[in-house]
Amino acid sequence: MKHLTSINDLTRDEALAVLELAKEMHDVQQRPVKKLPALRGRTVINLFFEDSTRTRSSFELAAKWLSADAINISAKGSSASKGESLRDTLLTLDAMGVDAIVMRHAGSGSVHQARGWVNTSMINAGDGTHEHPTQALLDAYSMGADLEGKLVSITGDLLHSRVVRSNVLLLQKLGARVVLVAPPTLMPAGVEHWPATVSHDLDEVLPDVDVCMMLRVQRERMLGGFFPSEREYIAFYGLTAPRLKKLKPDAMIAHPGPMNRGLEISSAAADDPRSIVLNQVSAGVAVRMSVLYHLLAGE
Repeated sequence: MKHLTSINDLTRDEALAVLELAKEMHDVQQRPVKKLPALRGRTVINLFFEDSTRTRSSFELAAKWLSADAINISAKGSSASKGESLRDTLLTLDAMGVDAIVMRHAGSGSVHQARGWVNTSMINAGDGTHEHPTQALLDAYSMGADLEGKLVSITGDLLHSRVVRSNVLLLQKLGARVVLVAPPTLMPAGVEHWPATVSHDLDEVLPDVDVCMMLRVQRERMLGGFFPSEREYIAFYGLTAPRLKKLKPDAMIAHPGPMNRGLEISSAAADDPRSIVLNQVSAGVAVRMSVLYHLLAGE
């Protein structure tokens, strides 16, 4: 495995291998001294053209806990702010001999395009509304070992999400069934061709799901009126306290974050004992350690 720019870069066996190694990396997280020598001498660049807290910090921790050198570069502090092209920025970093570039960019498909420009390994940390493969891996890890036959609902702003496509592709590889729930205005184009079913009725879906994943309403990407009001969105698609009663007792509640409490998810749902939101955050470091190991450790 040279790059991870899409879930389609992974076979089912490779995805399972990443998740299996993540279990061992998770054990490392619990140790007083969180260091492995596996990537000593390697250099990982976190190149972020968009804001991030969880993804960037977890990639940085993952690299450091594997003894790699991690360097963070944001668009505001790079030559990109002076007009340098993305290609020239990447070629410059590649010429320095770095081993991996973790990139987040607003352009859909930008990381896949970048892998053709450089010799270093490219890892997609979110490209526009396209994909976010490591998020899908950590979501699946948090849901448990065996997802065969499980029903996962993904509800919210699917149109602007880069998480939903990666999750659908990975969950389908792992044998889960996926139902996408959103108003018609927030459904991605061509969703009828995805390996998932589509619903516009959250109340109808909730009683059957094993995992209820809520996605953030991305106000910063919305230029038009995708729904009449926030109050109406909550009424039809918010995971409110009354809706919790419709979930099975053992159903899990997931959210990749950041959360808009009181909009797509209530505080009652986010803090419910069935919530795995903090598990997802914890899994983020372990899964990204596993990804870096698979890409950079060699045989």
